[in-house]
Amino acid sequence: MTLWLTGDDDADDLLTTDPFALLVGMLLDQQMQMEIAFAGPAKIAARMDGFDVHRIADADPDAFAALCATPPAVHRYPGSMAGRIQAVAREVVATYDGDVTRIWTDPGPDGAAPDGPLVLKRLKALPGFGEQKAKIFLALLGKQIGVEPAGWREVVGASGEPGSRRSDADVAGAVSLGQVRETKKALKAAARAGA
Repeated sequence: MTLWLTGDDDADDLLTTDPFALLVGMLLDQQMQMEIAFAGPAKIAARMDGFDVHRIADADPDAFAALCATPPAVHRYPGSMAGRIQAVAREVVATYDGDVTRIWTDPGPDGAAPDGPLVLKRLKALPGFGEQKAKIFLALLGKQIGVEPAGWREVVGASGEPGSRRSDADVAGAVSLGQVRETKKALKAAARAGA
């Protein structure tokens, strides 16, 4: 199954086939439209002749920041996000030997398959991944990639509800994107009304 997070076939194909690209897309998804954020890895790949976690981790920080700032920029805040991308790349290289899938496949300390709480803990340990972002990414893995560690729905809460339209995890096309935006708008309005 091909993901639909950008509406651009090439960008979505990269997100579908490269788990590190998907992780970076999630990292970039803040303070800008989801489709633009998730298209960031494709922009980097085009400028670096591929999307390689080791090359990103090892890139000169100033050169990588300039690459991210080249129009069209990878993010509204390309300099700070370039640093975050490199920080997460370095963490994936140092902790998982460059294989991001080990976040959800490496056994736990007891040698058992990783469960939802452990995968969530590993995601939250990544630079730039707070509680909410980690939960949404785990929900995306479970709902659209087929990565379903035991207890994942419980640890991600509302984002794990089947058929919900709450987050990036629920976007599978233009229609569901519109539904997610409407849900977010309604939640923000309710939060303002209760504040």
